[in-house]
Amino acid sequence: MRLLKALTGFTLGFGLLASTALAGDLVINSDQSDPAPKKAMEELIAGFEKANPDIKVKWNNFDHEGYKAAIRNFLTADPPDVAAWYAGNRMAPYVKAGLFADVTDVWKANGLDDSLKSAAASMTMDGKKWGVPYTYYQWGVYYNKDVYKKAGITAEPKTWDEFIANCEKIKAAGADCLTTGTKALWPGAGIFDYLDMRTNGYEFHMDLTAGKVPWTDPKVKAVFDQWAKVVPYMTANAAAIDWQDAAALLSQGKAANYVMGNFAVDTFKKGGLTNDTLGFMLFPEITKGLPRAEEAPTDTFHMTAGAKHKDEAKKFLAYVASADAQTAMNKTLGQLPVNNKAQVGDDPFIQAGFKELSSAYALAQFFDRDAPADMAKAGMEGFQHFMSNPADLPAILDSLEKTRQKVYK
Repeated sequence: MRLLKALTGFTLGFGLLASTALAGDLVINSDQSDPAPKKAMEELIAGFEKANPDIKVKWNNFDHEGYKAAIRNFLTADPPDVAAWYAGNRMAPYVKAGLFADVTDVWKANGLDDSLKSAAASMTMDGKKWGVPYTYYQWGVYYNKDVYKKAGITAEPKTWDEFIANCEKIKAAGADCLTTGTKALWPGAGIFDYLDMRTNGYEFHMDLTAGKVPWTDPKVKAVFDQWAKVVPYMTANAAAIDWQDAAALLSQGKAANYVMGNFAVDTFKKGGLTNDTLGFMLFPEITKGLPRAEEAPTDTFHMTAGAKHKDEAKKFLAYVASADAQTAMNKTLGQLPVNNKAQVGDDPFIQAGFKELSSAYALAQFFDRDAPADMAKAGMEGFQHFMSNPADLPAILDSLEKTRQKVYK
């Protein structure tokens, strides 16, 4: 295995390194520069080379920001065989530009429509598959069981109406029903995504983030109508605090619920919660009968349209999509394998997330991945504004609609 030193952008050096690949080499570009992802990738490549001794991997590893700046350039000028990226609307520009290759045959040959079922929709455009997912992590509602007990709540709410009804009990017990910290904007997007998917469904949410639906559409207003029900019971100064500050409120029993990703569990526990006092549940149902979509940012690999070693690239995609490879990789990552036949550890929140996501109808990637950067920023600012001043909704939606018309041209 030959690992190249981490790169920070698309430079002449990168072009020269990539061009030295031999006929039997497989060139992979990715951005696993943090310690755990880097180790997981090294192990993945070692396993792939062991299973395919005739293939040698050249791995160009970027830092995150350098990769985002470089990807379109290298896909166009000197494409590797395989590139790491993300699912859903984040991959759409590269599919539409003809820079990612159709790998539907890899899915069919390896039964991936079954084993990667929950992520299939987010990997599909124009009826074709454009890559394979290998890791994700769940979002949902984390809650303080002691606060629930103090409020006299004995069962997890299954519907939004039940959740809101519990809020009055939680308020009487002296806690915020729902907390968040939106100083960095993004945590509020998790709440919006779930409310939209539970109110209007996955397809509508994808159309909205793809710019196909006006923000002034009545169905969008209906999402905020549902949100307005919980605003009086939310942490009042959410716009002034970070997500970790809100996590402390949950841990301290000053808040009952938090819509958040699984990466926050360690923070909850450092604040004093344990496996016995921290709960996790699915975001409640709003529109009865809608297929259950979940928030699960998903990392992916794609064969590039300009790949010089297509057979080797397809072998790599099949390998990284396998249950064994995903079991091993995600053990190192501390995240969830997408393959529903993979194994997970005994952490109760990892197990709960695996069950949640493996059985989902479809997966959203998170608002700031599914929407273009300018739309995402405006949207998250609008969500923050709404939680502070719900009465300003008409002006907020008008402003977001003007942004949509500028961004999606």
